[in-house]
Amino acid sequence: MLQLKVCGMKDESNLSQLIKVEPNLIGLIFHEKSPRNITKQTSTAIPSHIGTVGVFVNETEGFVLDKIDEFNLKYIQLHGSESPHFCKNIKRLNRKVIKAFNIHSDFDFSQLDAYTPYCDYFLFDAFGKNAGGNGITFDWSLLDKYEGKTPFFLSGGINSNMTNSLKEISHPMLKGIDINSKFEIEPGLKDIEKIKTFKYELQG
Repeated sequence: MLQLKVCGMKDESNLSQLIKVEPNLIGLIFHEKSPRNITKQTSTAIPSHIGTVGVFVNETEGFVLDKIDEFNLKYIQLHGSESPHFCKNIKRLNRKVIKAFNIHSDFDFSQLDAYTPYCDYFLFDAFGKNAGGNGITFDWSLLDKYEGKTPFFLSGGINSNMTNSLKEISHPMLKGIDINSKFEIEPGLKDIEKIKTFKYELQG
């Protein structure tokens, strides 16, 4: 069964509603340039059976560590140009590491080899002007070029009409689906009913 990761939460009541839908992972973005940037802890605690993911873009190790402590992050998603060495250092913090890559027709999947020892998952996103949340998809047939053994999440412009196409992807390393902007009422505010329906269609 494909896992569901919902990224870009920041509104407290919206987060409470999403928790009831029980996605596998919930992503909090710590990136000042993002309209979904979260700056303070909410009083709504994400339960332990749902993985809390912190999303960072070219931040310092100290900044990541501060947010791990403040938000009780279980997964660290690195969505910038972080090096394999940086991933290694984050992995030493005893957290799951997700390294994101923007996929395009000329993308060289062999560069992932250096990251493999230090990453629990990869995330394959579309290539756009922002680090993430661009709302655009990439050619999923490019996934056939990935022959690694690290499982990955698929991201990039995924919307509620794509469940059948997503379930047709037969790549053995596809772990789950990451959704964000196409399920929003406005940046950082999710359409909970739309997510609930998508989860049922994806995992049902």
